[in-house]
Amino acid sequence: MATYTPMIQQYLQVKADYQDAFLFFRLGDFYEMFFDDALKASQELEITLTSREGGSEGRIPMCGVPYHSAPQYIERLIEKGYKVAICEQTEDPRQAKGVVKREVVQLITPGTMMEGRGLQEKENNFIAALSPFSDGSYGFAYSDLSTGESKVTLLKGDYELVLNEIALSGAKEVVIPSQLSEELQLKIRERFAATLSFEDNETINESFSTLLNSMEETKLKSTISRLFNYLYRTQKRSLDHLQPVNRYEIQQFMKIDYYSKRNLELTETIRSKGKKGSLLWLLDETRTAMGGRLLKQWIDRPLIKKEDIIRRQSLVEVFMSHYFERQEMREKLTEVYDLERLAGRVAFGNVNARDLMQLKRSLYQIPHLKSIIAQMEDEESALLAAQLDPCEEVVDLLERAIVDNPPLSIKDGNIIQDGYHEELDKYRDASKNGKTWIAQLEREEREKTGIKSLKIGYNRVFGYYIEVTKANLHLLEEGQYERKQTLTNAERFVTPALKEKEALILQAEEKSVELEYVLFTEIREFVKCYIPRLQRLAKIVSEIDVLQCFASISEERHYVKPQFSSERLILLKEGRHPVVEKVMNAQEYVPNDCYMDKEREILLITGPNMSGKSTYMRQIALTAILAQIGCFVPASEATLPIFDQVFTRIGAADDLISGQSTFMVEMLEANHAIENATANSLILFDEIGRGTSTYDGMALAQAIIEHIHNKIGAKTLFSTHYHELTVLDKELKQLKNVHVSAIEQNGKVVFLHKIKEGAADKSYGIHVAQLANLPNSLIKRANELLENFENQGESVQPPKLESGQLSFFDEPVIKEASPFSAKEKKALDQIREIDILEMTPMQAMNTLYELHKKLKG
Repeated sequence: MATYTPMIQQYLQVKADYQDAFLFFRLGDFYEMFFDDALKASQELEITLTSREGGSEGRIPMCGVPYHSAPQYIERLIEKGYKVAICEQTEDPRQAKGVVKREVVQLITPGTMMEGRGLQEKENNFIAALSPFSDGSYGFAYSDLSTGESKVTLLKGDYELVLNEIALSGAKEVVIPSQLSEELQLKIRERFAATLSFEDNETINESFSTLLNSMEETKLKSTISRLFNYLYRTQKRSLDHLQPVNRYEIQQFMKIDYYSKRNLELTETIRSKGKKGSLLWLLDETRTAMGGRLLKQWIDRPLIKKEDIIRRQSLVEVFMSHYFERQEMREKLTEVYDLERLAGRVAFGNVNARDLMQLKRSLYQIPHLKSIIAQMEDEESALLAAQLDPCEEVVDLLERAIVDNPPLSIKDGNIIQDGYHEELDKYRDASKNGKTWIAQLEREEREKTGIKSLKIGYNRVFGYYIEVTKANLHLLEEGQYERKQTLTNAERFVTPALKEKEALILQAEEKSVELEYVLFTEIREFVKCYIPRLQRLAKIVSEIDVLQCFASISEERHYVKPQFSSERLILLKEGRHPVVEKVMNAQEYVPNDCYMDKEREILLITGPNMSGKSTYMRQIALTAILAQIGCFVPASEATLPIFDQVFTRIGAADDLISGQSTFMVEMLEANHAIENATANSLILFDEIGRGTSTYDGMALAQAIIEHIHNKIGAKTLFSTHYHELTVLDKELKQLKNVHVSAIEQNGKVVFLHKIKEGAADKSYGIHVAQLANLPNSLIKRANELLENFENQGESVQPPKLESGQLSFFDEPVIKEASPFSAKEKKALDQIREIDILEMTPMQAMNTLYELHKKLKG
């Protein structure tokens, strides 16, 4: 290191502690980066790469950004998953002996963003922490630094349970101990775009011990301590806005695993990965950022405690029955800014005067909201109204202290109201009177000299001056003014009186700006004392916002209040898929009934592709989720059980990152449901077994149905194209056949999208291919082949198995029960060797047809 210049040595010493971050090293008006940081940043930020003398080692790579535009560059790096360490000058350069002292004042990471584009107003920015324990359990905690909310739980299970909680939290960064297994680290990296950070200190710090709410569980304490220690270490400041930690149990909520959340498109769609088209998109009529975040949390974790669900339902019903009050309430909510994040900015020390004006305007609305809700004259709504805290002291202070339209900067003055502080008023008066005196002097000097163009100006280098053009210099008396500066076309002068007034004005302005900054920090500290009250207020406002949103959606879309059955009864009349119904707009959505009781535990659904089987299955699950978050549901009548879990296997998708095929993903998701479902769960299986050969697929499908029927007893909707499975209703008492109806008109299929009792009579697969505009010659040939197959009686029959004989994935039993002869198995092996995935559909069909004729002969 001695071969480098002293400044570069200082840089390397600081960088040694921040190897995993870009080091923004303050040099004057720029943040500079050197060595590998410079090479990488120049590419990522598309900025010019230069170099500078580094010592005897020669020139070193360098790039930089102006300090005033640094936030936009930092945001771009954070969005890419990087970390940025901000290294500031901590010593006045004028007083420095040698190299100016510098130190890192903050480490900005994906999970610790407090402002900027990366912080979506209706989304939490969670950072999580994970702690493994010797008994196989894991502590899991997550916190949103921008709002101060934190949660912690203990997980007992396999990696999948841990990964599922990370997915539900949506954490952008996961803090782990260095000894966490490489296998789990790899799984986190594979599945999530989260940044992994290391923190081994899990000692409970005195400064946040009160946040643990007298938590007795040591494992939970150590996990949340790991997270908080990381936050304090990286942010290097007081985090007074951190709220008491909320312990939760995953059993308190309906479990919706990662796959099911994705398949049901609860918060984002599968294809676009965006909000539009999801259940969240449908429901989000919230008026505040806080309400939007709470709505997403409710969707992620539906309730299972009936009393809590009924409470939400009751409030939705009250809001629905008070239309005019609700509309007025929505208008007031629109004027409420993000109280949670404003409180966070106050504590973090980066709040400005405009933020405080947003806080004041938000608090103005609270008495109005309180009055509106009180008018509804309902016990539950009255409790809500009573919890609305207007924080009058904060409003009063901000009203007296801050001007209505303050500037962004808090260090340039013009923030504090006249009359708020006596000394400040004196400085302002001196400055104002001094400027008035200067304007008067300018008029007097023009009259005295007869020079109408004479003017008194100001700049930071020379202060105030009298400027006379060279054409008018002859009008001045010798020695009348003291010459200060010569320009091309003018001369600048000063007088003793002008310099005296200048000193008075500048001193007053400088002291005024300094005093305003001091006063602003005092106001900020006063507001800081109200952070707990503001956070409690934010929670109530958020809840009101989400409940009014449910009321508005339910009224607008004609949803009904669901009843809950202790007999595990599902009774939905004229049920609809909420999102599809909205997307269709004016088109007529075909509603469908669903009835399931103790005698109808499994519905085996048959019918053609595109007829609506998947939509029907999804709408049952979405209706259950809507009911358990407290919203009304899309039906004319609804009775539902309270489900503990929802499992879905709908649609096909390869997991390319981990190298798993569509069929493997299908089997893993099916296994996850079968391993974890209870009699109080809801299972949706769509086309299980289609990813393998016909006999394999049908055997697996039947085995799965039997296992659910005989060993689990969960409410299950199972759609299939294996029509042969419809005979199972003769053997399985709680299984019933239903189908999506379709009719043939003039050789073409017409989908009626109506669920009817009984099995479908055919699949209409070739008709669907025709709708997809496959070549007419291909369609004609397919019809000929189908007719030949049907005439020759080559329809496939399901394996004849005794109940319970074929267990899930029981390979030896499957082989033993196989209906294939040795000759048929050999033929199938030949078929499997043909790589039809590399062929066009026509080539594949012709190849298989020729092989079929050969084998048949």
